Amino acid sequence: MDSFEFNKFAGAVLFGVLVIFGVGQLSNILVHPTNPEQVAFPVPEIEGAAPTAVAETEEETISLGTLLAAADAGKGERVARKCTSCHTFDDGGANRVGPNLYGIMGDPKARTGGFSYSSALADMGGEWSIENMDAFLESPKGYVPGTKMAFAGLRKPTDRANLILYLRSLGDADMALPAPE
Repeated sequence: MDSFEFNKFAGAVLFGVLVIFGVGQLSNILVHPTNPEQVAFPVPEIEGAAPTAVAETEEETISLGTLLAAADAGKGERVARKCTSCHTFDDGGANRVGPNLYGIMGDPKARTGGFSYSSALADMGGEWSIENMDAFLESPKGYVPGTKMAFAGLRKPTDRANLILYLRSLGDADMALPAPE
């Protein structure tokens, strides 16, 4: 084997290593893995084993009144940006995929004229109290089975409290907040 053949062989091996290294680096640039907020399939703890991360993520249940006492309507306005693709929040605003939400707190469910609500929500009756809104925002399809709303919900109780306080600040309804525990 002369030196030219050896150089071709060494160059091919070096090129292969560089391609593998480059693909690895490119995949790290394109994909940023993150840990989920909630474990999808918690593993039961084994007796005598060290506590797992699942036990650390369990949060103590905080009352809605306590959450609302610490809530911030400004943060709720930022949370509401998730909703702006389907809803408007200004007085006299137009309906989009979802109805205008200005002054919704304290109003009857399925209240906005000119908007076609799902029959499940229209038949539910009642008004948007703070507790009803919290349950709806947590899981719209869980609160109103058959709703047309495709949003999965807000899992963080603090986000829901901030958004409820923001919605309460819109319009002229001054609903009393539940007492903190």
